[in-house]
Amino acid sequence: MVTQYKNLINGKMVSTSGALDVVNPANEEVIGQVPACGEKELNEAVVAARAAFKTWSKKPIEERREVVKKIAGVISDNFDELFRLLTAEQGKPHEQAQGEIMGAAHMAGSQATLDLEDEINEDSEQRLSRTRRVPVGVVGGIVPWNFPVMMAMQKIAPALLSGCTIVLKPSPFTPLTTLRLAELLADVVPAGVLNIITGEDSLGPLITAHPDIDKITFTGSTATGKKIMEGASKDLKRITLELGGNDASIVLPDANVEKVAEQLFWSSFSNAGQICIAAKRVYIHEDIYDDLSAAIADYAKNVKVGDGSEQGTAVGPIQNKKQYDRVLELIQDAKDNGYKFLVGGDHEPNIPGYYVPITILDNPPEEARIVAEEQFGPVMPLMKFSSTDEAITRANASEYGLAGAVWTADPDEGVRVAEQLETGTVWVNEFLHLSPFAPFAGHKQSGFGAEYGKEGLLEFTYPQVITVKKDNVPA
Repeated sequence: MVTQYKNLINGKMVSTSGALDVVNPANEEVIGQVPACGEKELNEAVVAARAAFKTWSKKPIEERREVVKKIAGVISDNFDELFRLLTAEQGKPHEQAQGEIMGAAHMAGSQATLDLEDEINEDSEQRLSRTRRVPVGVVGGIVPWNFPVMMAMQKIAPALLSGCTIVLKPSPFTPLTTLRLAELLADVVPAGVLNIITGEDSLGPLITAHPDIDKITFTGSTATGKKIMEGASKDLKRITLELGGNDASIVLPDANVEKVAEQLFWSSFSNAGQICIAAKRVYIHEDIYDDLSAAIADYAKNVKVGDGSEQGTAVGPIQNKKQYDRVLELIQDAKDNGYKFLVGGDHEPNIPGYYVPITILDNPPEEARIVAEEQFGPVMPLMKFSSTDEAITRANASEYGLAGAVWTADPDEGVRVAEQLETGTVWVNEFLHLSPFAPFAGHKQSGFGAEYGKEGLLEFTYPQVITVKKDNVPA
């Protein structure tokens, strides 16, 4: 029997007459149904959020902090159930699902330690001027399918801590774990402060256009981000956009081949490559290119691709059919153009599940689609370079600027190269590390605004300056 899930609106779990099927990408079987919300349900959620904002925004930050801490505790307390459900709907192996669930709990707990202190601008004989932070209002949060719980929490936690209320829309591909969490939180978060509603992609524009939503926070593609920015401009909604990336890794000639090979592999293939900050272009110095490319290919041949719930699986399926078809199209384009494959390039079309084999390409040209476009799948193009300046130029030749990495035996040289990369985050000798206390923000067409850390929290507030003239007090 398929499990029926409900939405959270104004503190109650509610259904709709229509429903959406949710499919397990490992076997293409329907594993749940969720409400198909439209304008009516959205209006109900926004009305509830607007009413709750009046009291929630006036509560001391310490009270709001305690609620966010409780959210972190609920996630941790229900860890086993949540990670298994996440694997079933998203496809990622159990170990990676565990990492996401605990990461979400850590995110909420870490956000709860942040503060919104007043800033003194002037304290002189003439006047006292201070800046305080006030919550923006009702937030509309739109979450993607690759890290549905983690990215929901990186919107919920700062919104609530700042004093905002939120209406959150999970992806229709991966709403189940978020709705189960909503059920667990229904009695933890005051009614109307957190609302979670599900629907088709068509629900997103309704959220963006809603006149009583004050801010949009969105994670997803650059193309959709542009539409959101355009829609939000009509009434000057505040926006935070975390968008696409075509992230480059640069491996300098002094890098240790044996140590770097495995790390480079996982920088591309974690979550089946469905990570906005995964290494999607890998530039390797010509002095070590042959050895390192061979080492990565050898490692790949021992990595199991399969159902994320099965023991030993390290790379799961693509999450949905649309993205599965797109990744296969990019691989086919590479084959049609005669590019060389070190690993992969073929797939078995007659088995259930959206499985794409690990695919590594040998030095395709920069103009190749599989290099120029964000693959968002288990694909890794390796490219050869001869000088560091050349590698930097090629890495920066992209409309995106989300993240990047430098691999070297000389950390100082790594930092020198990192400082020349046109991205919001650069790692030296590691990958995919995001701190809840450091801002995460894209450059160029990879985003607008910031998430994580104090800067991410401030995105949910307005600055308000209050100035008192000290020597002009009426008698």
